Amino acid sequence: MATVSMDVEAGRNDRKKGFYQDMVLAYKTLGVVFGGLVTSPLYVYPSMNLTNPTEEDYLGIYSIMFWTLTLIAVVKYICIALNANDHGEGGTFAMYSLLCQHANIGILPSKKIYIEEEDPVSTRPAAVTGRPSRLRRFIERSIVARRMLLLTAILGMCMLIGDGILTPAISVLSAIDGLRGPFPSVSKPVVEALSAVILIGLFLPQKYGTSKVSFMFSPIMAAWTFTTPVIGVYSIWRYYPGIFKAMSPHYIVLFFVNNQKKGWQLLGGTVLCITGAEAMFADLGHFTKRSIQIAFLTSIYPSLVLTYAGQTAYLINNVDDFGDGFYKFVPRPVYWPMFVIATLAAIVASQSLISATFSVIKQSVVLDYFPRVKVVHTSKDKEGEVYSPETNYILMLLCVGVILGFGDGKDIGNAFGVVVILVMLITTILLTLVMLIIWGTHVVLVALYFVPFLILEGTYVSAVCTKVLKGGWMPFAVSLLLALVMFGWYYGRQRKAEYEMANKVTLEWLSELLAGPDVHRVPGLCFFYSNMQDWLTPVLAHYIKNMHSLHKVTVFLTLRYLLVAKVDAKDRVTIRRFGPSGVYGCTIQYGYADPLDFEEDDLAGQVVSALREHIAVEEVAQLEEARAAGVVHVRGKMRFHIGKDTGFFDWVLLGFYEFLHSTCRSALPALGIPLQQRVEIGMLYKA
Repeated sequence: MATVSMDVEAGRNDRKKGFYQDMVLAYKTLGVVFGGLVTSPLYVYPSMNLTNPTEEDYLGIYSIMFWTLTLIAVVKYICIALNANDHGEGGTFAMYSLLCQHANIGILPSKKIYIEEEDPVSTRPAAVTGRPSRLRRFIERSIVARRMLLLTAILGMCMLIGDGILTPAISVLSAIDGLRGPFPSVSKPVVEALSAVILIGLFLPQKYGTSKVSFMFSPIMAAWTFTTPVIGVYSIWRYYPGIFKAMSPHYIVLFFVNNQKKGWQLLGGTVLCITGAEAMFADLGHFTKRSIQIAFLTSIYPSLVLTYAGQTAYLINNVDDFGDGFYKFVPRPVYWPMFVIATLAAIVASQSLISATFSVIKQSVVLDYFPRVKVVHTSKDKEGEVYSPETNYILMLLCVGVILGFGDGKDIGNAFGVVVILVMLITTILLTLVMLIIWGTHVVLVALYFVPFLILEGTYVSAVCTKVLKGGWMPFAVSLLLALVMFGWYYGRQRKAEYEMANKVTLEWLSELLAGPDVHRVPGLCFFYSNMQDWLTPVLAHYIKNMHSLHKVTVFLTLRYLLVAKVDAKDRVTIRRFGPSGVYGCTIQYGYADPLDFEEDDLAGQVVSALREHIAVEEVAQLEEARAAGVVHVRGKMRFHIGKDTGFFDWVLLGFYEFLHSTCRSALPALGIPLQQRVEIGMLYKA
């Protein structure tokens, strides 16, 4: 009985601890996840091109915003999308990864091999058992369908990065523009310059990590989240107490009947009320599903509903003030305190998409769909918390460029609407595939989800596409550039993998090479890097033929990036014995959310410890002797030789890949290997 009581008490304590952790994380999400969403009242009404609006128009606009928030933010993201996470990681690329784990739809050969083998990862989500669906079989058999799926995931990622450029720009610019109300003499160039300086100040502390930044930012967002609805309630009481009747959908019908084409075009402005909802999913790796749900349902959603209601109530009585729809509805006595809070909140609002951009860049780099950039893990407890210096500073320059180039908040709003709704439409498509292929949801239930959201988001897409020439081209240009970089990198990596497969070094060939009379086994421990699992890289034959030697103990090391977020420690290192004496194979398995920044001797230590468990006593002595003689890490560097007879397509794409390869970071420094232990062996082959 005593044991049972102790178990019950321990369970209660665990639940209390878990609840406390969720509440702390929910508080921190205010400073990172929801900034873009909860500050949208700053720019929604100013971004609309209204002409002689009436009371019915404003009621219809509020009804559209209320139902958009409810359906997309609450139903789609909070209730459904957050469950489609890959070991706690969210976003379009995480959903693509999840699909690749449960169906043979990967593109790169290296990733495809990993999926087809038995997956030793114990934390992998349970796949739907039974006969594969027709949709899954179709995608697996069709290379066109698989490429289209990859292209969709890449487009979603590129659009999210475009979102990360526009969110800081429009949020800060809209807040600082509040200076022009009380001080009309303040010119637009001054507002732009101040906004640019503030943004530079925002990007500089990113290196300290999301936890520290969120702890500092959360009080600001809490102040904004809880003061704006108070002003909203005051505005409702003073100007239009019956505003909540607009929650009836029939006001939406009346709005489109009265405005027709003009009403459809205005959807390009109302869509901005949902900006930042996509960050809830993309930022999931920095927090937890439960903490995001708690924060949104208890504070963010009620705050937005009341704030927009208050703004609309004010505008019904002041129909021509929509151009400054936020600051005009703030009572004069609290104008300056709200200006300060709004400015600080707008700065913090940028954090949600900055953190999301770091996450998606890291996912794509580790999955080998993007050139290598430096990725730093900023938290020991939360491995999804990452920072990328190159990404950070490129984002900063692009954000400042958008402010100085566009200047007008309406033009940025046009661009913003395009990128936001396209990310959401892509999420809807991928989420539908997850339901059908992984969850095994009944087709009727899937249709009840897919059809309404396709109509809703498709209508928004049709409206925002009319604004492509009015600023909406910018995210398309950025996304196209990023997609070209990703495709060029992917094509080069694919061609490289095909060459390695065609010229692989088998164990029999290795034995023949080492048996040659002019080949010597020299003292030392060598880690020879290879991305091939059952055979060896062609660089090895090139190395032995030219150096006429191989270390007495040589470990062919494969870093195997599984299409999962995290790999259990017990499954991380696997050892294989090759034929020749002192030659072993080692595979280190990592998911895209696992850290790879080893301490100086940690990598060698892990491999040597695993080897001791698999080899005989006399071999252990040989291993220790070799390690004492010196450790060297050898990496082959195969490059394309692009000659006069190379086809034009290959000449362009492989030349672009070589440029990217020469400018990106090497794989070895990312592993924390000391410079004096690194050796690179070059090898050219004809494109």
